[in-house]
Amino acid sequence: METMMTADAATISHSSSLRFKVDGLDCQNEVRALRAAVGPVVGGDDKLSFNTQAGVMEVMSEDVSTVDAVQRAVATTGMRAHLLQEPAQQPALLFRVEGLDCKNEVAALNREIGPLVGGEAWLTFDAAKGLMTIAPQRQATVDEIIRRVAPTGMRASLIGDGTAEAMLYRVHGLDCKNEVAALTRELGPLVGEDKLAFDTTRGMMTVAPQNRAAPDAIEDAVARTGMRAEPWMPTAIPSAAPEPAGVQESAACGCAAGVQEALRPPIPTRLPGQIVYRIHGMDCADEVAALKREVGPLVGEDHLAFDLLNGRMSIDMTPDAALETRVEKAVVRAGLRAEPWTEGGTSEAAQAEGRRKQVQSWLTTASGVFTALGFAVHAWLGGGVIAAFEAGEHALGSTPLPSIVLYAVAVLCAARYVAPKAWLAAKRLRPDMNLLMMVAVAGAIGIGAWFEAATVSFFFALALALEAWSLGRARRAVAALMELAPPTARVKLEDGSERDVPAAQVRVGAHIIVRPGDKVPLDGRVAAGESEVNQAPITGESVPVFKAEGDEVFAGTINGEGAIEVVTTKAANDTTLAQIIRMVGSAQSRRAPSEQWVEKFARVYTPVVMVLAVAIFLVPPLLFGGAWEVWFYRALVLLVIACPCALVISTPVTIVAALAGAAKQGVLVKGGTHLETPAHLKAIAMDKTGTLTEGRPQVVEIVPLGGRGERELLGLAAALEARSGHPIARAILAKAAELKIAAEPAEAVQGITGRGVVGRVGGREMWLGSRRYIEERSINSAEVLQRADALSSAGRTIVAVGDGQEVWGLVAVADAVRPEAKDIVAALHRAGIEHVVMLTGDNRATAEAIAKQTGIDEVRAELLPGDKVAAVEDLVRRYGSVAMVGDGVNDAPAMGRANLGIAMAAMGSDAAIETADVALMSDDLSKLPWLVRHSRATLSVIHQNIAFSIAVKLVFTALTVVGLASLWGAIAADVGASLLVVLNGLRLLNRGQTSVQKGGPSDGLGFPAHHRRHTPAVTETAPA
Repeated sequence: METMMTADAATISHSSSLRFKVDGLDCQNEVRALRAAVGPVVGGDDKLSFNTQAGVMEVMSEDVSTVDAVQRAVATTGMRAHLLQEPAQQPALLFRVEGLDCKNEVAALNREIGPLVGGEAWLTFDAAKGLMTIAPQRQATVDEIIRRVAPTGMRASLIGDGTAEAMLYRVHGLDCKNEVAALTRELGPLVGEDKLAFDTTRGMMTVAPQNRAAPDAIEDAVARTGMRAEPWMPTAIPSAAPEPAGVQESAACGCAAGVQEALRPPIPTRLPGQIVYRIHGMDCADEVAALKREVGPLVGEDHLAFDLLNGRMSIDMTPDAALETRVEKAVVRAGLRAEPWTEGGTSEAAQAEGRRKQVQSWLTTASGVFTALGFAVHAWLGGGVIAAFEAGEHALGSTPLPSIVLYAVAVLCAARYVAPKAWLAAKRLRPDMNLLMMVAVAGAIGIGAWFEAATVSFFFALALALEAWSLGRARRAVAALMELAPPTARVKLEDGSERDVPAAQVRVGAHIIVRPGDKVPLDGRVAAGESEVNQAPITGESVPVFKAEGDEVFAGTINGEGAIEVVTTKAANDTTLAQIIRMVGSAQSRRAPSEQWVEKFARVYTPVVMVLAVAIFLVPPLLFGGAWEVWFYRALVLLVIACPCALVISTPVTIVAALAGAAKQGVLVKGGTHLETPAHLKAIAMDKTGTLTEGRPQVVEIVPLGGRGERELLGLAAALEARSGHPIARAILAKAAELKIAAEPAEAVQGITGRGVVGRVGGREMWLGSRRYIEERSINSAEVLQRADALSSAGRTIVAVGDGQEVWGLVAVADAVRPEAKDIVAALHRAGIEHVVMLTGDNRATAEAIAKQTGIDEVRAELLPGDKVAAVEDLVRRYGSVAMVGDGVNDAPAMGRANLGIAMAAMGSDAAIETADVALMSDDLSKLPWLVRHSRATLSVIHQNIAFSIAVKLVFTALTVVGLASLWGAIAADVGASLLVVLNGLRLLNRGQTSVQKGGPSDGLGFPAHHRRHTPAVTETAPA
């Protein structure tokens, strides 16, 4: 120890803090334990800061003698601390990363490397070339960075020859591929094209180590392109990355310092490196296509994302005033209007858009009324209903002037918002639905078919209104999630008084009161009181969960019969519920394969039908002597049929409805593409601990020896473990409490590291220890060793209790298998999953025991994290489509290699919600077969809608060619098809679980959920 201290002293003598790597530090539970244990040693827990992602604790102290005391204090928590040396400042580092080729890998590297080097601001990426640059920092060495990349499934290697350093520049004006091309042309001959890396989202350029060009020459070359380069490094070189204030324990422990402090509004959050707009008038795929045409060339189409549900356009680029001005002008050219995105949408522009939609609905109604009046007048003046229908069609009759006026007004009302879009499409020579309709209407008027012109106009306006209504219906489904959290919170002020204030104005760390029956307004931790809380709005589970001091509560959940005082840990826009709302709202921008197929089909279908319409107009009269008027009318009918309304609107509405329906069940799906994947799964790989098992040790067997009883043996073990925080000790104490065994804590207890404890109970020297400790005490009883080995071979952890050389008995501890696990595995098989695999780092005996109880098909045991990645890759090769179920953080690399990553028990875990493709908000395994069935139901509805829409088109195409279709009939059929497919898709909003035999609910296993959760049978347990 002295040698170590001396060696470290030289390392830390110039530092104002000591940094420790703490084995086991990965969440706020450990932070609380370390604050309690280490705080008194270093003069208060305000001297401590933590980075749970990196597993680092920092102590504000220069005293080297503190190191030993800190390490001993940490050891009392069951963790181990290692003093970290202060690394020298690293220059900018450029790495080639094998496997880095898209945004998914960039996100994974940001999550893994960001905390290591000080934050994501230190990282830039050129995904096209597979290059990652790390800005100058002193927190991590090259070897540490390379090791940290490995768990992502990628491999990093440093680029450099040892004679020069990489240079990192911020290039003003670098924001798209055009600038990259210009810089490459100018700098390539100077330093070599292979020496350049560009991150257009951040406007950064890296020049790999080289000796051909000095910095001045590089900057001059950039200037010749019209841009400006300046060397860049972060404003501060990080030496530690503390937890954000929002998640620090201290933030949750301070009382409100006064009215102003308690009600201070939180800092608004904004995704870094993104420009987000609210697009007014964006209601369908045509507007999205127009925006891609206008904005795409400015920023690169791969940087654009659209959220029809919320009318939002996102650009994955660093905000820049000049760029934003160009983008807003491009949006205007597309016939729409853009404004910077703000939550709530209460700006003047948003209100104006609301008024526009209201006027549009009035005009649509007016168009229908005037069309009906025109038809009535026509029938009255023109010889009856049949005559009114046939007038204008094939020149069978004329339309009275009063009817023409009414029809014309109907056309004008319907065309008010369609004609401008049609004009834009015509100017760009890019035909869309709006242009098709206006051509059809103009053609109908040209041949005197005023009734047809009015009905086509009205029905098309009605189709647009239906489209807006269906999106509005989906929006309201998501908005219903927002209503789960109350708009106000009851804040407890410093003087003890209480005041209701808007939840958005409550700062992190404020104390709020949640009365019986009230909804919890914000995420937080219970500071006082206890109650049962219904978490169904978040998890989908109906069984209330008991909450006491120190437990977490979440916005939108419902308090039971007890009042609780809660310290807020998140602002209103950062709560778990707010994250879910944002995820559901934006998930549909990540389009499903079916949606992409429909868009491509519509892109081809519309021009093909237009060409066919021209052919139908020209070929019969020219080649076969047909009447021009008749075939011109039939060509107009075909133009109306070419409108792909039902086809285009059905899929996005179905996807949004399915996403919102899943969220109501506590299943958060991160986009349409991940919604379809479960339907194709052939194999599912599961982590063991916390997924198939409860994730906490329990006493599963008590073996008294020498004629003693179980209660006597367990009471002795509880006395020796009374003051221990070890998980096995907690299991023994919990079992003693369950059997109502009261044990006085032992005296003079001393721990024997890694082996057990000794102490005095009732005046006798007693001991408790492991199988190894029995041998060390030279106990050679054949009976004892045989029983211990039998239990160990089943994978159970053995605790022996005795005095002197006599063993009183054995206590077997194991991780309990979830009671529902066997039924759920069977339900997965019934749902069509061919192979269920367990991946675990535990020994094979443990894993085989669990597999036998649960019906798992294959076991892979004793795996390191890297081995899990290889195992998943092997499953993907064998089965094609594979899901990995884990905790969303530790299993992230394996989940990333699977076709679908599913995180269990994600509620309260920001990382799990962010990293997984699907996040199950509770630990309810029954959601897995439900998800598979829900995905298949979604695909079935999509296929039904596509087939029905195309069938309607084909039928009317055939009817048109033989002369049996009319303009008004074609558009009416199209609107009817649109309505039917939308209603069919919206059925998925309320699709719930049915029964466990079909892979159903958490509470459908044949016994109450509370019984299942709190009374696991000893026979349903298996080793940890």
